[in-house]
Amino acid sequence: MAQAQITAKKQQELQQQYTNYKNSLQQLAQKIGDVEADTEEHKLVLETLNPLPQDRKCFRMINGVLVERTVKDVLPALETNSVGLKKVLEELVKQYKRQEEEMEKWKVSINLLALFS
Repeated sequence: MAQAQITAKKQQELQQQYTNYKNSLQQLAQKIGDVEADTEEHKLVLETLNPLPQDRKCFRMINGVLVERTVKDVLPALETNSVGLKKVLEELVKQYKRQEEEMEKWKVSINLLALFS
């Protein structure tokens, strides 16, 4: 009876750890998707604005307010944001891979424990 309770409790703990790993991976994957979408949007805007005259009027959303600027004013900020987004994306992918490797190591350790129990 006591052994069955210990086994059930251990099973619950393992299930909770597995769920935590999966949730963490899903959250990272969602963030990666969001940043990829933002990166693509920035790329599209940059491709659109680059060939235009530098003094041409354009609009930019800043903190929820649409402001009028020139292409010359907007391009540097967009390029800086684009570079930043690429760095963030790279870091998120690294985090995802680390988390995935950690989960695989955990799975192997659980399987080894099960073999020797």
